[in-house]
Amino acid sequence: MLNQQVALREMLVDAAWSNSPLCVNRAPAKKHLRWGPPRIPELHVIAWTRFPSACPITKLHVMNNESNSPGCVIGLDIHPDSFTAGLLRGSNARDAIVEKVFDKVPMRRLLAWADKQLGPEDLIVMEAQGNSFATQRKLEAGGHKALVLESAQIGKLKEAFANNDKISAVRIARAYLGGKAKTVWVPDLITQDRRDWFHAHRKAVAQTTRVRNRICSYLSDNGVRLKPKTPLIKPGAAEEVLRAARQWSPSQWQVIEGLLMELRNAEALRKHWRSLIAQEVASDPMLLSLVRLCGIRERVAFALGAILGDIRRFKSPASLVKYIGLNPAFDQSGSGEWKGGIGGHGRRDLRGLLTESAQSLLRSKHPLAQWARKLRARKGEIKLVVAAVARKLAVAVWYLMMGRWTPQEEVDGRLSQKIGSITLAILPEALNQRGWTRRGLRKDMEERLKTGRIYHLWTRADHANA
Repeated sequence: MLNQQVALREMLVDAAWSNSPLCVNRAPAKKHLRWGPPRIPELHVIAWTRFPSACPITKLHVMNNESNSPGCVIGLDIHPDSFTAGLLRGSNARDAIVEKVFDKVPMRRLLAWADKQLGPEDLIVMEAQGNSFATQRKLEAGGHKALVLESAQIGKLKEAFANNDKISAVRIARAYLGGKAKTVWVPDLITQDRRDWFHAHRKAVAQTTRVRNRICSYLSDNGVRLKPKTPLIKPGAAEEVLRAARQWSPSQWQVIEGLLMELRNAEALRKHWRSLIAQEVASDPMLLSLVRLCGIRERVAFALGAILGDIRRFKSPASLVKYIGLNPAFDQSGSGEWKGGIGGHGRRDLRGLLTESAQSLLRSKHPLAQWARKLRARKGEIKLVVAAVARKLAVAVWYLMMGRWTPQEEVDGRLSQKIGSITLAILPEALNQRGWTRRGLRKDMEERLKTGRIYHLWTRADHANA
């Protein structure tokens, strides 16, 4: 009896190994693309237990089950003048099959190509770069589904030894199927315009500072040290101060005149963008309501609206704090634990503005400033206190933009001063073009603060049902 069981077991094992040396049945190979590595063939895995006589051979897994995939995933590697597309079909990155690759298609034929080659269930994914937002909006307007993926993670998947547009297009699609790339929120057109204004204003401020430093450096090289707050923008006043400082040669004075001209042009551009930002804040009830918070004026309010966009994409204050990067970093493994600061992640530009707002708030008599002073007395670290106040400001921003705030009944002196700062930032020609007066604009802004938005202060029941 024992010999019969051993013989039966050996017979079954030999039969299984006779089909394949690796216990697999290979499906018929298909023709693969010439430009890339061959596709892994479908494998029908056969498994058995230690005693096959008691457990018959069964089929465990079938790869490349195309019936479960509703459509293709198209990786798009876009350039200003052309794009390369790789069509992958499959439910995950491992099983996906490269069906077609379109190389160097002119960008002007994007919609015509998508209408001809893609179906309603197909999904287009692309890496975030210069024209990815415009391309996504164009495809969405044409009736196609398109997503923009974060470029930081996709860049880490790049092969250093072999890379071209075809490989990049396939890699983008596989990164999406494998869940290795986050989806980027595509801003609406109003938010996109505000972002462009915000970055233009920051560049103008940086250019003004850069030229001013060049002037001070050139004067210092020639033995001239300017006093603080020396007027360099006003024509005539700067030249008078500089001529009185020392005797300049004609060539040296030509350099000074060129630097002063460059500084005044940069300052005029900075005032232009600041005027546009002030006009946008004055006319938008959402942005104007943000100046109710202590430490936030028109520049920070505009930056919050430009960078955050639709506040409803953040489901909680914690998600907004994480997006800005005001939550501390930490690393815990086994018995070891490390806690770091708030740098290295999140939106650095918005985090810096909220940090400036927190520092301004600490100099006031606001209740939050009193809480911060107590925290500093307890912790003894000013940077920690500033970060904590900035985090509380971010939480307040979320509740205020969501409308979960108390209505504004009266405009106090602090808020009236902020309104006056906004009206003074608007250039006279912009006031004339819009038909505004500073006094009338002030009254309109005060009324808009009271009645421009509808607020609903949530109760505990509202939070429980959310």
